[in-house]
Amino acid sequence: MTVLVTGGAGYIGSHMVLALKDAGRPVVVLDDLSCGFAWLVPDDVPFVQGDIGDQTLVRDLIRRHNVTAILHFAGSIVVPDSVRDPLYYYRNNTVQSRSLMEAAIAEGIRHFIFSSTAAVYGEPERTPITETMPHQPISPYGTSKLMTEWMLRDAAVAHPDFNYVALRYFNVAGADPQLRSGQSFPRATHLIKIASQAATGERSHIEVYGTDYPTADGTCIRDYIHVSDLAQAHLCALNYLEAGGASTAANCGYGYGYSVLDIIDAVKRVSGVDFEVRTAPRRAGDPAVLVAGNERVRTVFGFEPKRADLDLIVGDALAWERQLAIMKAQEQSEARIAV
Repeated sequence: MTVLVTGGAGYIGSHMVLALKDAGRPVVVLDDLSCGFAWLVPDDVPFVQGDIGDQTLVRDLIRRHNVTAILHFAGSIVVPDSVRDPLYYYRNNTVQSRSLMEAAIAEGIRHFIFSSTAAVYGEPERTPITETMPHQPISPYGTSKLMTEWMLRDAAVAHPDFNYVALRYFNVAGADPQLRSGQSFPRATHLIKIASQAATGERSHIEVYGTDYPTADGTCIRDYIHVSDLAQAHLCALNYLEAGGASTAANCGYGYGYSVLDIIDAVKRVSGVDFEVRTAPRRAGDPAVLVAGNERVRTVFGFEPKRADLDLIVGDALAWERQLAIMKAQEQSEARIAV
């Protein structure tokens, strides 16, 4: 009954590993470490560095660890990067996911949970966004994820024993309250991460991309969900599938949003630091408003968030940034001693 977590050394994947461990579930991690860190994987969790597109490796991993479910987090997520290099995103997100799916089905995996995105909706006709609204992504990132959802849908039809849930994330933020994991990639583009880095002195300033959106303060509005709550939503979805639930997709968010300026104000308030804020042009592929309709994830999976408070999310993110700063200082000190 082992769960394979792809991308389990990354931000969201590592929190999923913690949630599975806390629930007493056996887990194994596969990650190529392109954006993840092996030290985020607990010492007692089997870890394999490798490519999800390597079917020989994946199939051997499934057999050796008696894997019965896959939670798939591996992939690229930066919207502007996908606009600049769409073919990379179609290969890394879509083609690689296809290979993983094929290996999973060949090995008899019955349950598959996919890390999808609100970007599949593009510019929504209204908010909150429900799962039945049109899927019209405006970035290759969104399209790459939607194409993977289509493959899952068609594979589930062709293979009745294979079922899946695609969870469409809105904006993920925060860190494990016990500081076992957090967003550790130095070039991460998550707003709360960047603002927290400015508050802790890791960055000299923060840039606001676009102040002319059709919103109250002219900046984009997003629905922020705590990463630990998101991991619990995946656990609920896995329980649902294992209980015989039908394949489906569901939004993951709290159902209300904050503007970019709201977030910056919150980070300044919680941290007590007044860092520099600069304005910049809009980025390609950024919709004005993305807020989740979350009735399905609550009613179908029984998900109930525990950390749906902006100051709590920001506080956890700041605590993680401060811990990273301590770790960095220790590494530099050890390096000087070694020299």
